[in-house]
Amino acid sequence: MCNLKQFEFWFVAGSQDLYGEETLRKAADHARIMAEGFNADPLIPGAVALKPVARSPGEIRRLFEEANAAAFCAGIITWMHTFSPSKMWIGGLGINKKPILHLHTQFNRDIPWADIDMDFMNLNQSAHGDREHGYIYARMRLKRKVVAGFWQETEVRRRIAVWMRAAAARHDGLRSTVLRLGDNMREVAVTEGDKVEAQIKFGWQVNTWGIGDLAERFKSVSDGEAEKLVEEYEAAYDLAPELRNPGPKRTAVTEQAKIEIALAGMLDAEHAGAFTTTFEDLKGLPQLPGLACQRLMEKGYGFGAEGDWKQSMLVRAAKVMATGLPGGVSFMEDYTYHFEPGREAALGAHMLEVCPSIAVGKPRIEVHPLGIGGKADPARMVFDAAPGPAILATLIDLGDRFRMIVNEIETVKIENNMPCLPVARALWKPYPTMRDAAESWIIAGGAHHSVYSSALSAEYFRDWAEMSAIEFVLIDRDTKPARLRDELRWGEAYWSGRRF
Repeated sequence: MCNLKQFEFWFVAGSQDLYGEETLRKAADHARIMAEGFNADPLIPGAVALKPVARSPGEIRRLFEEANAAAFCAGIITWMHTFSPSKMWIGGLGINKKPILHLHTQFNRDIPWADIDMDFMNLNQSAHGDREHGYIYARMRLKRKVVAGFWQETEVRRRIAVWMRAAAARHDGLRSTVLRLGDNMREVAVTEGDKVEAQIKFGWQVNTWGIGDLAERFKSVSDGEAEKLVEEYEAAYDLAPELRNPGPKRTAVTEQAKIEIALAGMLDAEHAGAFTTTFEDLKGLPQLPGLACQRLMEKGYGFGAEGDWKQSMLVRAAKVMATGLPGGVSFMEDYTYHFEPGREAALGAHMLEVCPSIAVGKPRIEVHPLGIGGKADPARMVFDAAPGPAILATLIDLGDRFRMIVNEIETVKIENNMPCLPVARALWKPYPTMRDAAESWIIAGGAHHSVYSSALSAEYFRDWAEMSAIEFVLIDRDTKPARLRDELRWGEAYWSGRRF
């Protein structure tokens, strides 16, 4: 998983020379205390790097030039402690390539009623200065997140933390690769897409490697290496009794261990953060990667089945955002519905590849026939997803733009045994209702593949979508399909023919 402290977030207080050295010194001291407070708070995931108080157009432009060139600068936080004329910021903001958070706060929480004078007013005028600063973002049509409130409040810091995690995922994607093993599943539309535009928008390099490259690495993994990894499986998960002794099913687990080792080697060699497989291209492998994919997702890699590279990089982004948070992130697929009145729910799963980070209890490794792909019976982890709030997010290519669709859901406990369905699975009630959620998802063009997360809320994905300049559609408790249809039509006027 990612170390989010490697990502720097530059904290810049704005002012001007008009107020004199004493006011500027106090502004710098206040900004330092705030930065130290952020860094001392475990809620803040990234490293806040304090920068000098910005006072002139030249200083501001140099700041953004340095930020653009800084390898680990993932975003910039601006705060106008005093009034900072926004024309000074045009040159810097015009060249900026980093996500921006406009923090609208002030150093003091309360007005000092008995002592307040004009010196205090000149120093502590964020209510004045941040409005000037906000205007120039609006005038220049710049993307940013605005967080208002007292800087020591938990809710303010939570929202900063959400933005930081989204910015870290954005930064991670700018330097990563989706390793596609084979192509998309034949004749499937939604897993296709413009890989060049994806690299422009998200930074991801989306390239293809032949399955033979993986097969060669698979052959080179020794039995000893594989058995050592199987011992790790035995310590971390339950193994079905028939897998503990020599035989075909034990061999199936060992083969998955070899696939995991081979895949991890390829991902490391190519600096890839995500990968895809497809059951239509398995030449040279004894079975479809199942347990291997689950394990690599658990380690933080993105994954997409049937060549779905868009969801694989979205899984990776969600993994980065969720680093250190309770709950999990997984590739997911809508499979079938339960339409019993009053208990409507959707059953999500996949053939094999669902991440154990979302499991309730200890996953169990089993080997069963798959019935697709024409290969040997694959090993996989079987478990139910933990109950509780979660979201589904999907990324689609509409030809002229990318669209992210997020549905808020409530995962529920699976009360009935499913002995004939030996796969990992989740059962959820989508908001606002099963009918309205399904209609809204389909109206928006949502894919059958998605990212499932019990660690993240819609806010994380909205921030990431804003940074990536793509369309965001939310289906929640208040969504009405007819209204959503109208909003999507209005959105066409905004998005069609535009490039950001």
